[in-house]
Parts: sequence; structure tokens; C-alpha cells
Amino acid sequence: MEHTNQTQNINITDALMTRINELISHYPSDKRKSALLPVLHEVQDAHDNWLSIELMDRVAEILQIKPIEVYEVASFYSMYNQRPIGKYMFEFCQTSPCCLNGVENLMDYTCNKLGVKVGEPTPDGMFEVRGVECLGACGYAPMMQLGDFYQEHLTEEKIDQLIADCKDNKIILHDK
Repeated sequence: MEHTNQTQNINITDALMTRINELISHYPSDKRKSALLPVLHEVQDAHDNWLSIELMDRVAEILQIKPIEVYEVASFYSMYNQRPIGKYMFEFCQTSPCCLNGVENLMDYTCNKLGVKVGEPTPDGMFEVRGVECLGACGYAPMMQLGDFYQEHLTEEKIDQLIADCKDNKIILHDK
């Protein structure tokens, strides 16, 4: 499991706890673990888009499950971050349709443009590039996810525009 030595301010607010309890209520009382994925999303969103070990331990406590059960899920799915990440995470799909349509070249282009390697945030913490498994939009290849939204039929020009729009705070990351 990827992890960081950085500390994280754990703040389970009343509003967040209300939301967590609402999510838990969707499942039978003896199946609280079933709420794990949506609870991790909510908790991560409330904590600068990453989950420290201490925060995952807190989720385990809330759901009354073992911490290892949370770690297994958080380390398996690419949408959970176990370290601070760039504000704008460019998550490029790396499965066959996207690769056949040049996504690897676009990832290299983006990394060169930002001056980083894959998985490395820019020094200002604004950007990061990551390769992920299938995002389920093969007909729109090459594509990536930025926040909650897909960016499709990518080109170098579209990448340039996305970077500029992010720098100008014109990109909405979450559909909430």
C-alpha cells in the first residue's frame, strides 16, 4: 500500500458524520461494510482529496470493521489517494482502445508540458498525471478523467487548453 509520512488534519465534522450515517443507513445494520466505498469518497473529498492511514483507521472505526479492510479497498481502487495529490489530477485511461489511439504519447506530452513524471505532483501542487485502468469510455479514446468529468477525443491542443483552463480556475472538478 502506498503511503506517506505526511500528517493530515482529521476533521470529521458534524455535517460529514451526518452524511456518513445517511450512507450507512442504505444498508442492513449488519452490513455496514457495504457503505465503505461511498464513505471513503465522502471522507476523502472532505480531507484535501487523500486518505492518511489515520483517516482510514477512523473510517474503519466508524464502520466497525478492521483497518485492513479499509486499506485493501483504498489501495485497490485508483480513485482513492493515500498521499497528497495535485489539485488537478489528469487520469489517463491506459487500456487498449486509448493506447491504440495515442494516449501514451499524450501522457508524455502532458508530463513534459508540466515538467513532471507520471505520479509526481508539480512543485506548486497544482497538477499531477496518472495512468489508470479502463474508464469505460472506449468510443471516446483517447480520454482521461479530470475530477468527476471525462475529457474525450484528446489531442495536444486539448491538453494545452485544459492546462490553461485549470490555471485560470475555469475547470469544475466535482459535480456536487
